Amino acid sequence: MSGDWDVTPDSSRRERLGFDETVFCASKSVDQIGRIVAAALETQTSLLLTRLAGDKFSELAGRIAAELDYDAISRTAILGKVPASNEAPRVAIVSAGSSDVPVAREAVRTLNYYGRAVHEIYDVGVAGLWRLLDRLDEFREVPVVITVAGMEGALPSVVAGLVPGVVIAVPVGCGYGVAANGVTALHSALASCAPGLVVVNVDNGYGAGCAALRILNAADRG
Repeated sequence: MSGDWDVTPDSSRRERLGFDETVFCASKSVDQIGRIVAAALETQTSLLLTRLAGDKFSELAGRIAAELDYDAISRTAILGKVPASNEAPRVAIVSAGSSDVPVAREAVRTLNYYGRAVHEIYDVGVAGLWRLLDRLDEFREVPVVITVAGMEGALPSVVAGLVPGVVIAVPVGCGYGVAANGVTALHSALASCAPGLVVVNVDNGYGAGCAALRILNAADRG
């Protein structure tokens, strides 16, 4: 098998769920990604692509690459015009350290793709708790806070004990030894004593962004 098997887009996902299918590029070949983007260009369809490594992006044909808004930090690309937001941010994304920023940016780009403004707060981990407390007023009143942290993953529990909104924990696969590529941070979030903490999988900034979208879309409908 060549690996370039056919792809079948989920064209009705927005009608069902309120957001589009996203192209997960990690396991796709450059040819597959190029054909997906080319088809979207023909139908004037917007796309969000995640886990698009820099070398794969560089190998895409000139016209296709030129049409993509590529962010190397999050390894995401957007095809089409991102809708502008006139509202104040209703989602804050808070990361513990600079190593967590790529995953945090994946969540940011997911929300931006749907025109949702985001307030980004980075490098406020609990190893220097004053950094978090100094900026608490910036996100205490937003309805959704996404926390992104590796190592032992303490940040989500701390934030969820301080703010009234929905807190979504994203464990990150960084840290030494028993951090175990994010498994320790995942278990910490799942075992949190902060009631109501929502947890997504390791490094899943996209999933956290989608969870936030569901919350905001439900609030808008209500």
